Amino acid sequence: MSPRIQELPLSERPRERLLRLRADALSTPELLGVVIGGGAVGRSAVEVAADLFGAHGGSLRTLAVAEPRGLEQTPGVGPARAAAVAAAMALGRRLAAEPAREASRITGPRDVFGRLGPLLRDRKQEEFWVLHLDTQNRILIERCLTIGLLNSSLVHPREVFAPAITAGAASLLLAHNHPSGDPEPSPEDIAVTRQLVESGRLLGIPVRDHIVIGDGSFVSLNERGLCG
Repeated sequence: MSPRIQELPLSERPRERLLRLRADALSTPELLGVVIGGGAVGRSAVEVAADLFGAHGGSLRTLAVAEPRGLEQTPGVGPARAAAVAAAMALGRRLAAEPAREASRITGPRDVFGRLGPLLRDRKQEEFWVLHLDTQNRILIERCLTIGLLNSSLVHPREVFAPAITAGAASLLLAHNHPSGDPEPSPEDIAVTRQLVESGRLLGIPVRDHIVIGDGSFVSLNERGLCG
């Protein structure tokens, strides 16, 4: 049986090593052990963390998209610890997106990809986002509108444009992800885009672009001539 963390010399305990050295000096199971905060009967926090990490293929990306209920399948990981791990993974995604998100002005589709790509890259379902812009292309509102396969029955123009009218938005940007990683637009993506572009034209709130986000790449439907 491995020694419990409390039985290790103070200088060898993960939390103390992190404070004394730096977080990067710890292994991934040690970092997860710090997040988990405690072990189980006969097992240290690091051992529980190693089991959790191994149960997800030794991949942080796989661990990051796991549902909290799935994390609880590892012995020693209850609801509170699963929530802590899920929160840490979400913070990591937000950190990856932060440099792009600091700039509120959108100059083109690459800005949208840099802003939302890290957040949506590993999502298991499609998420449809709307960015409301002012006359200077600065973001007024940014929100996820729907989760699920994108189609015209799920995305209604009223839900897209009502907040834009209230906020006094000058234009909109649309974005959604493809969990497959391939950003090539589907016929449904094109149909929804055309529907919303036409609605925006009637309301005087143009849809500037619809960006389909994949794994490390994107497609701009405006560049395909569908938002003009």
